[in-house]
Amino acid sequence: MFRRLFFVPLLYLVTVYYSIRMMQVDPEKATPEEYDYWGLKWGDAAVRLAGIRIEADLGEVDPKGHYVFIGNHQSNLDIPVLFRVLKGNRIRFVAKKSLFDIPIYGKALAHSGHICIDRENRRAAMKSLSEAVDRAKEGISPVIFPEGTRNTELSQLMEFKVGGMIIALKAGLPVVPIVMTNTGRIMSKGKLTIDNRPVVRVKALPVIDPSEYTLKEREKLKDDLFDMMNTAYQELLAQG
Repeated sequence: MFRRLFFVPLLYLVTVYYSIRMMQVDPEKATPEEYDYWGLKWGDAAVRLAGIRIEADLGEVDPKGHYVFIGNHQSNLDIPVLFRVLKGNRIRFVAKKSLFDIPIYGKALAHSGHICIDRENRRAAMKSLSEAVDRAKEGISPVIFPEGTRNTELSQLMEFKVGGMIIALKAGLPVVPIVMTNTGRIMSKGKLTIDNRPVVRVKALPVIDPSEYTLKEREKLKDDLFDMMNTAYQELLAQG
């Protein structure tokens, strides 16, 4: 009961602490392990604070591999869950600009290499897509939520946006579709309490070779990913 009622204020305090620690890291001098450390610690702390159980099937994904991850999005918990599950893959999230405007936390996001997308400004959005590709080529594994926002209709996935497909194709990295269930049941959009009884299920689908699609076929990639992920999502939902 304590966790359910006080998770959000406790997470706020933990986030401020780890954000400050992250901003003390010099990206130019830090090793990859040092640069990734505080983000991973924050994700682990958030999962432990929530008291959630995670069952993950990563299939053929190399735990140290370099990929573009494409995932569905239901909850603020998706981010710490993926930090926990993909801790060896050097992930960074492609996130909306408003998150980067949050005091302290937003600065830490930028400092740690997460990628800001300004959907209200087309020119800035295109620049952000290029930045995401550059980050991927530097060794980071971008995590993209192609639904564009947290889905409140948990029976199926929302329509995908094409921007994430452009990043995936231009980066030239293997693409890993990944589906999650029950984070939205535990902590839905706008909710200030949690119900940590459901098990969070995470499943990686077969890795996609981006050379199978040209940049002009990004709509086809989007549609193929949606069909594949929505089918897998329904199967995962059936497990409860």
